[in-house]
Amino acid sequence: MNLLTVDKLTKSYQAEKTAVDHVSFHIKKGECLGLVGESGCGKSTLARCLLRIEPIDSGTISFKDQKIENLNERQLHPYRKKIQMVFQNPSAALNPKLKIKDSLIDPYGQFRKELDLGYFSYTSKDAFVKQLLEAVRLPSSLANRYPHELSGGQRQRVTIARAISIEPELIVLDEPTASLDVISQGEVLSLLTELRIILNLSYLFISHDLAAVSEMSQRIMVMKYGRLVDQFHHDQLFEVKRHPYTKELISIF
Repeated sequence: MNLLTVDKLTKSYQAEKTAVDHVSFHIKKGECLGLVGESGCGKSTLARCLLRIEPIDSGTISFKDQKIENLNERQLHPYRKKIQMVFQNPSAALNPKLKIKDSLIDPYGQFRKELDLGYFSYTSKDAFVKQLLEAVRLPSSLANRYPHELSGGQRQRVTIARAISIEPELIVLDEPTASLDVISQGEVLSLLTELRIILNLSYLFISHDLAAVSEMSQRIMVMKYGRLVDQFHHDQLFEVKRHPYTKELISIF
């Protein structure tokens, strides 16, 4: 059974071109599916639709065979704890007025009645926060700091820690390394791969960087002008039959 199945998903904005045009794909348990394409091709819109941040015009989104595209907020609550998102800009994703420990504990507070944690254990707030920081290779001393006191790479690790805090099954990673320096990018990609294996996570890894997508993903999708123009397994990247746009991306990475 697929973890997530998307069929002919379409999203348009008033007076604008179609942002996501009849997109279909699936994600299996434990795999990383990469989505690559230029800025403005519809990748982030697709991500917001999957999380039901944006309503869709047509198509279906199924999580473990349950269709979720028409569920209301109350009905979506169980789905919210199963899928999390890591955004491109960690500074915008973290409340600047909250200490790191308070940002990390917030998702647990929202879902604690429904959670059955397997990897992490909640014996106390401080112990839980320490576990999360250790999982993303950060010292526990950062728990009492504010976001502005951390580097960009550290802030992104905190957002990753927050995403895994409720042990979701799927994480949508929307350009998670785009705002980082080269060294931090490599460290974050390595961390994400490690966490996927340890926590048996599935990822939708979204990026304009084909090299990063290729490093992370078992399967890759290529998006252009709102449509998926190519889908293939990682080891098929350099095959002759690849779409011309995929070959164009290969030539520059």
